[in-house]
Amino acid sequence: MKKKKKRQLTDTNTPFAKVLLIPSLVGVLVFFVVPSVIVVYYSFLDNPISKNFVWFENYKNLLTNGAFGTSAKNTLLLSFTAVPASVVLSLMLANLLDYNIPGRSMFRTFFLSPMMVPVASIVLIWRVMFHQSGFANRVMTAIVSDGLHFGDITLIPPWTEIDWMKSSKCLVVIVLLFLWKNLGYNMILFLSGLNSIPKDLIEVASLEGASKLWSLVHIKFRYLSPTFLFVTILSLINSFKLFREVYLLTGDYPYQDLYLLQHFMNNTFRSLDYQKLSSSAIVMALFMMVIMAVLFWVENAFGKDVEE
Repeated sequence: MKKKKKRQLTDTNTPFAKVLLIPSLVGVLVFFVVPSVIVVYYSFLDNPISKNFVWFENYKNLLTNGAFGTSAKNTLLLSFTAVPASVVLSLMLANLLDYNIPGRSMFRTFFLSPMMVPVASIVLIWRVMFHQSGFANRVMTAIVSDGLHFGDITLIPPWTEIDWMKSSKCLVVIVLLFLWKNLGYNMILFLSGLNSIPKDLIEVASLEGASKLWSLVHIKFRYLSPTFLFVTILSLINSFKLFREVYLLTGDYPYQDLYLLQHFMNNTFRSLDYQKLSSSAIVMALFMMVIMAVLFWVENAFGKDVEE
């Protein structure tokens, strides 16, 4: 009798289980579905007061808006630079840890420690490091104060102190911040995926004379395809969430190379231009959906035979 009752409680088809799902369904409906429908509705209006339908006029105005173009270009450049770098470097670190190197636990803790640092502390550290009189400028001045020369060829000109956040090198600073924050977690995900690969396959390949590089490409990469997908999507989402740190470092109107989509949307919200804000949110969501669809298609094509 007890086993029968336990089976009934865990069965999702029972009325009791369906009742437990109601709060979750209500939460999804109120906080996700309804706001999404309202955003789509506002994107087709001239303004929330008169509520006249202008259909795709807001989207046409948005795509010809210079600020939106700049913010979209900068966001894409940041994501397409930071995300691949994060995936490749975290995979390299995970593969290194998979060989049981000395100090493995300390090495792993070192890369995971940024996850415990508050955002305010991260911003303060980066301000100190990349200020015009900060640590980075002092190091670069000490290394290449007279430049780096190879015979008569100047490889690196003499270093002059720069304000990193207000120069063309600002993207480098933000990419380094992204990598510092996310490498550790991505490394653990890849390490978990590597540990789930059947060791006998790698041993057989080694006995057959396969090199470590061949095993990495033809065995490990194939079994890691779901992990690649998850890490890439997670890193892509985190690259959009990096606006918080950028905003605290630079404010509402940063240097033009750091003006992101979230800056555009935040400033649009402050001006109460809801139709433009809604249109930009829809365009951003559609773009993310297309990228994720491509990633799912690639993962399915690459790892299909392994799953079967």
